Amino acid sequence: MVDLYDFYNLMDRHNIMLSFKGEVSSDLLSSILQITESKLERLNEEPRLKKKVYNVLVECLQNLYHHIDEAHPDIDAKSLAGNPIEMRSALMMIGRSEDGYTIMTGNHIEEVNIAKLRNRLDQINAMTKEELKLHYQEVLNNDEYSSKGGGGLGMIDIARKSGHKINYFFQPVNDRLSFFCLLIKIS
Repeated sequence: MVDLYDFYNLMDRHNIMLSFKGEVSSDLLSSILQITESKLERLNEEPRLKKKVYNVLVECLQNLYHHIDEAHPDIDAKSLAGNPIEMRSALMMIGRSEDGYTIMTGNHIEEVNIAKLRNRLDQINAMTKEELKLHYQEVLNNDEYSSKGGGGLGMIDIARKSGHKINYFFQPVNDRLSFFCLLIKIS
């Protein structure tokens, strides 16, 4: 087992000011947002940066809440280490550095859903600031909704509000699942 003090030092070295691992619920989202708002107040961040961090965090948490994959019953939900996987469980961290903040999220995703998500993120990352603004308006006005109830605005909004490209990767867990990692810089 990892020494708890080593874990504490690792988080300290990476300036992690808040982290959570577990099942995502609406009550949890409210609590995380409240804690983050309080921490930003105590740090006396400039209002514009506070607003950006808060808004991007809202989008990231909503994505976790609404878009976590629930594995089909025929998927062997075990990690490479043989441990059972809690499909509704996610990871969220907020780090602070001299040049801003980083919001990191992670959740399981079925392999069959990766290509579509990767294409979407690559499309968003290829857009300029002005193209993102136009695309946001276009999606907002098209009245189409995904099977999860969203209109596809979340990732566009994250890119617009953060002012940075969306960093992401997929870590294979087994032959049918990966762990989707999202890293958003805000400055």
